[in-house]
Amino acid sequence: MMTRDHPTLGILLMLGFCIVAPLGDAVAKLLGGTVPLGELLFVRFAVQVVLLAPLVWVGRRQWRMKGRVLQLTFLRTLLHIGGIGAMFTALKHLPLADAIAIAFVMPFIMLLLGKYVLGEEIGLRRLGACIVGFGGTLLVIQPSFIQVGWPALWPLLMAVIFAFFMLVTRQIAKHTDPIGLQAVSGVMACVLLAPVLLIGNYLEIAPLMLQAPDSYGWFLLAAIGGLGTVTHLLMTWSLRYAPAATLASMQYLEIPVATLFGWLIFDQLPNTLASVGIAVTMAAGLYVILRERIAAKQLSATKTAPAQSAA
Repeated sequence: MMTRDHPTLGILLMLGFCIVAPLGDAVAKLLGGTVPLGELLFVRFAVQVVLLAPLVWVGRRQWRMKGRVLQLTFLRTLLHIGGIGAMFTALKHLPLADAIAIAFVMPFIMLLLGKYVLGEEIGLRRLGACIVGFGGTLLVIQPSFIQVGWPALWPLLMAVIFAFFMLVTRQIAKHTDPIGLQAVSGVMACVLLAPVLLIGNYLEIAPLMLQAPDSYGWFLLAAIGGLGTVTHLLMTWSLRYAPAATLASMQYLEIPVATLFGWLIFDQLPNTLASVGIAVTMAAGLYVILRERIAAKQLSATKTAPAQSAA
């Protein structure tokens, strides 16, 4: 199954990702202090399977995989578990906006991976927008690494893991159905996590212990699974239609959205310096959208001109 690139559609899908992802992180932060990490992860992927498996069955969507696609899907699942686990851990120690802002070395890593691993074209304007957006991110990081201490490393670890996660997703996105891919990945994650949780609970390893939450906790757990499923479907679809390098700067829009949720839910607002950084990152993301539209129009004009000349 192959599909052509449609950068504008990919950008719009990534915009949806930038709205839904921080909301899911906010819910995870609400639960992080009461539910062990392993249980959070297992329920997150179990809900994904419950939501998507019926859609795969009823819609007769493609889900069978073999060869390189199956191997990359398994690797993608491991990266998915590791990335979400690192972010959930970071959210236990850091404010929502800070955790996401620190993690935004990821688009810069993606840009380099897109160029040197995937061989994607990266113009100077896109590179410049990504660098400017990264500079804005540095302004948003409050408090500093010294003030935060070692928990600041968790978002950095998540950034590295998810950069490779998105790289692998880009490799298989055009050869798989997004819903089928997420359903299979959810099953793989549950199969991998179940024995780890059982062993961890038996050995009384705190992050892997099992405990029954109250009704409100179950609601939030279900919300994490639902929001996480939608989030990664949007990300998968966006990579299906646009190169990773195109979407890199767009992801900076997660920061102002996270800041909004941090204010509404946790009563946390950025200071003046962080606000300047948010404005810079938004400008960088919007600039990428403008550049893609201009490039799409130029490509369309180039293809139309020979046809008109022949006529």
